[in-house]
Amino acid sequence: MSARESIISAAIFDLDGVIVDTAKYHYLAWKKLANEIGTDLSVEENERLKGVSRMDSLDIILSLGGLQFSEVEKVAMADKKNTWFVDYVNQMKPDEILPGAKNLLESCRANGIKVALGSSSKNAKAVLDLLKIAHLFDVIVDGTMIKKSKPDPEIFLLGASLLNIPPDQCIVFEDAEAGVEAALAANMRCIGLGSPAQLGKANLVIPDLKNFTIEDMINLVPIH
Repeated sequence: MSARESIISAAIFDLDGVIVDTAKYHYLAWKKLANEIGTDLSVEENERLKGVSRMDSLDIILSLGGLQFSEVEKVAMADKKNTWFVDYVNQMKPDEILPGAKNLLESCRANGIKVALGSSSKNAKAVLDLLKIAHLFDVIVDGTMIKKSKPDPEIFLLGASLLNIPPDQCIVFEDAEAGVEAALAANMRCIGLGSPAQLGKANLVIPDLKNFTIEDMINLVPIH
């Protein structure tokens, strides 16, 4: 089936864990901050931060540690974490793109399918530039452009709007439960990358994009 015959007109990609594994850098920076303020952040607890905004992530960490700080202190903490994260990210190279991601982005464009980024990260554009793939996106929606983080559908609805594509003609690639919920709330199909136990609400769950093709995407069963 060709892209033209398909009702899929646009693909929206999360960044962390889908195109590149910046999630490990977020975890290192958040854990460093948690340790500095007298608590910790386990790998399991970090799962709750995936797809969540910076300030909401900080609130989760503080609640885990039973800690309270003023809004001014919290903004300073979030800024410090981001500085550490950016330091890690600025050392990234194009070879850190996850297997299959670039091929799928290029295939979408070659088949006339619009491509958008839908990432809660405020550093998304910088990461794409470092990976040298910003040109593969028709639209980039990041954390600086939204008021509500996932699982609210705002980020994906904004992406569809900027692409001028109806939500029900969009498909989202996500690795976080909050992102899957946001995609479904936007009336979009969703492919989850990771564990079926965690992402089971998605229309399809696959381990990664390594062996996933444009044909697989186009043939995905539509939402009823």
